Parts: sequence; C-alpha cells; structure tokens
Amino acid sequence: MKELEGCGGDHPRFDELVMKLMTQIRSHVNDEENNLFPCLRQGRFAETLEKLGDKVRQAEKTAPARPHPSAPDKPPADKLPGPGGGLVDPLRDAMSGRAKNLPESAGTSFSVRPAAPAGQVPPA
Repeated sequence: MKELEGCGGDHPRFDELVMKLMTQIRSHVNDEENNLFPCLRQGRFAETLEKLGDKVRQAEKTAPARPHPSAPDKPPADKLPGPGGGLVDPLRDAMSGRAKNLPESAGTSFSVRPAAPAGQVPPA
C-alpha cells in the first residue's frame, strides 16, 4: 500500500500495484475466513483474545485520532509518534472547535463490542 500511495492512476506501475494489493487482500481474507474465524467461533483462543483486547484498549488511549501520513512506519521510530499524536490530536480538535462537529466514535478506527463470556466469541 505504501508504494501505491505515491502513484496516480496514470503511473506506469499503478495497475501492477493495485493487482498486487488485491491479491494480498484476497489471501488475507481467505486465511481469516478459513483458518482464524473457525477457530474463534469454537472458542479456542478466549484467553489470548482477552489479553489482545486489553492491549488494544491500552493502545487506543494514546493512539492518534487520525492518520499521520508523514509519521515514520519503520521500527523503532514507528513507535514514537503514536503517544504524541494521541495527546496532540484531541487538544488540536478542542482548540479548533472540530471536536464539536465529530461523532462520538471519531478517534477510533474500529468499534469495540462488549466482551463475550470467557471461552466464547461475540457474534459478528
């Protein structure tokens, strides 16, 4: 996706990169549908999911509220801007008045559903 970001529709490699991305996405979806989701439905990873959920909730507290395309994307620098953006974005929104116009879900890239009982996976 990073390579594709810098290409317009008229770039010589645009079609090739879009096809590559589509192939990778299809492979990812296929793996989830045929391997991951069946295991989750059977409740095989309840404890692991609880720990992962805790990590996601903790990371969300300091995550930036919006994308920062110029932020580093390679270790170790990719870990540095997150907390800064997570603190600066809400402040900037409050000062600019933008926060008043955003839905309550703004600032999260996903919705968090209530946790299912131990050993169970919440319905999709």
